[in-house]
Formats: sequence, structure tokens, C-alpha cells
Amino acid sequence: EAQYIVALVGAITALFSATIAVGQYDIKKVLAYSTISQLGFMVAAVGMGAYVAGMFHLVVHAFFKALLFLSAGSVILGMERGHHHLPHHGGGDDHKEEVFDPGDMRNMGGLRKQMPTTFWLYVIGSLALAGIVPFAGFWSKDEILLDAAKNHTLIYVLLASAAFLTAFYMGRQIWMVFFGKPRHAAAEHAEESPKVITVPLMVLAGLSILGGGLNLPYVESLG
Repeated sequence: EAQYIVALVGAITALFSATIAVGQYDIKKVLAYSTISQLGFMVAAVGMGAYVAGMFHLVVHAFFKALLFLSAGSVILGMERGHHHLPHHGGGDDHKEEVFDPGDMRNMGGLRKQMPTTFWLYVIGSLALAGIVPFAGFWSKDEILLDAAKNHTLIYVLLASAAFLTAFYMGRQIWMVFFGKPRHAAAEHAEESPKVITVPLMVLAGLSILGGGLNLPYVESLG
């Protein structure tokens, strides 16, 4: 009974945090609430006795969530560079009251053209987080959902709903940041990050793609 309560708390946390992520406009807050949601998946797995699945999700989640947070940093830096090169930057009474937030997704849009490398890296991280096959997040999240489907119907419904919302809010974020028309002049002038930033992201992207192999049948390096 105690274990079931732990699993239920984890599943409720996963779903509740996902609903909060849906309503955020700060690029990092979406990922922060997403992290809490994924921790809910891990806690639910442990509560159900699926210790390997929980640890598996913890490990691969580190790959793609690190990729997403650092890619979000790349986006913010690109926006700041775009804002820095605007004619009014740094002076002029007309713009003294302007408060520019480079992390607000409402200021972004169309960044896939200005920052193509960061865009593709972000897409890889998002697909892994959403649990799309064959990315790493699919294998770990699917293992948790399978255990819930076999033994705990309520836990499964809550976690499956959280998984759906994960795909939804990451799709929303990708659309707001990288597609459509730029909603601020800074987005029009955004610049791609240098290789010192993008190359480490490529390593994390590789782990986000291949990390699911850690616990495939006949490998089972986690137990």
C-alpha cells in the first residue's frame, strides 16, 4: 500500500507539472516544469517496483534534458546578440523604458532560419523527451508505461496523459521559438551560437539518440 501511494504521488506529479508547463512562456520554465514531470515518472516507477525502468529513465533523461537546457541557453544567447545589434540598443530616451526578455518565447519566432544548428539539436532533444521512437526517451518511458499498464490502471492513465502533454508542450515550444514569423526585431537579427557551444550539444544529441541502447534486450547494462 505504501508503494502504491508513492507511485500515485509520482503519477499525479507527472501530470500536474505537465499541465503547468503547457501554460509557460519562458523557454526555461517550460523545461523546468518538464523536469519535475519526468521526476514524477521516475518516482512512479520506483513505487511500482520497476526500479530498473526508473533508473533507466533517470539516466537517459539526463542526456536529453541537458541538451534542451543548454540549447535553450543557445537560443537566449542568440536573442541577446540579435538585440545587441539593434540600432536603439544602449541609448536613446525613446527606448529607456523597454524591458527585453531574451527568454520569453513571445519575443521569438522563425529562429530556425537564423539558428539552424540549434534548431535541429532542439528538435532531437524534444523528440527524445516526448518519447518518440527511436530516441532514448521512448525506451525508458515506454518501459515505465508498460509496467503501469500491466499492474496499475490508474497510474497508467495518469502517466499516459502526462506523456501526451509532454509531446504537446514541447511541440508548442518548438513552434513558438523556431517557426512562424519573428515577433521581435531581436529574433530577426538573432545569430547562431559558436562551435564552442554547439559541439558539446551535438555530443548530447548523439547520446539522446543512442542512449536507449543502454537497456535493450541482451544489453541490460542497468540490471
